[in-house]
Amino acid sequence: MLAAILFVHVLVAVLVAGIPTSSERLAQRVARRSTGAHLSQPMQVVAPDAAVSEASDVDYTANWSGAVVYTTTDAPWLSVTGQFTVPTPHEPTNGTGRHSISAWVGIDGSGCGQILQTGIDFTVNGNMVTYTPWYEWYPASEQDWTGFPIKAGDVITATVVATSATSGTATLINESSGQQMSHTFSGQPALCQYSAEWVVEDFTSGGHYVPIANFGTVTFTNLGAETADSTVGPAGARVIDIRQNGTVYTSASVTSDSVTVKYVGP
Repeated sequence: MLAAILFVHVLVAVLVAGIPTSSERLAQRVARRSTGAHLSQPMQVVAPDAAVSEASDVDYTANWSGAVVYTTTDAPWLSVTGQFTVPTPHEPTNGTGRHSISAWVGIDGSGCGQILQTGIDFTVNGNMVTYTPWYEWYPASEQDWTGFPIKAGDVITATVVATSATSGTATLINESSGQQMSHTFSGQPALCQYSAEWVVEDFTSGGHYVPIANFGTVTFTNLGAETADSTVGPAGARVIDIRQNGTVYTSASVTSDSVTVKYVGP
């Protein structure tokens, strides 16, 4: 009996020791920010590569995959929304260690130096998977939301609203848990309100693109981009994929009411 009791105490101690404390979680967040973790970038178009098999109806970028729709200066985008299911990221077959990717909705970043956006980072490092919700008005770096738990299979609705060229809101709703987070911006660098997008992005950390996680598939549904006069979907959107150093990592496609991005890298 005594041996059994001692075993239980040891087992509990081991399990508790494996759970990060609040101070450890804080240290992880501080380290993430101090290294410049997640700075989303405007779309970086890359030149055609004759050595790579490229789809004729897709544009290639170093960092974005998904769909972009454009408007005119007299009908600026006022809001963008989209819903996706959180995937389980994996390390690619030819790599180990920390790999990440981000899914988000936003206004601008294609043909404009500012971006209003919100989304979630998916990160894998060995057997550890983490999800980080965030909001950003680029060129400022992203800010993490805390107290917003996310797990694989959760359904997330992401929405940004430009109440003016220099103010707006970013909102994430976990439809699976019912939890919602929102942030209000004001006095920001002026948006162009020219492009609206649903994107899977290879973001930067410390001035470099992070290694890309195998995220499987991310599909944006229940989506729309709104002007003062109309709401449109991704039909006819500019479709973009990620290509870096001769390797194509994604395959994006659109329908009238969805945007799908698949990982096709190594």
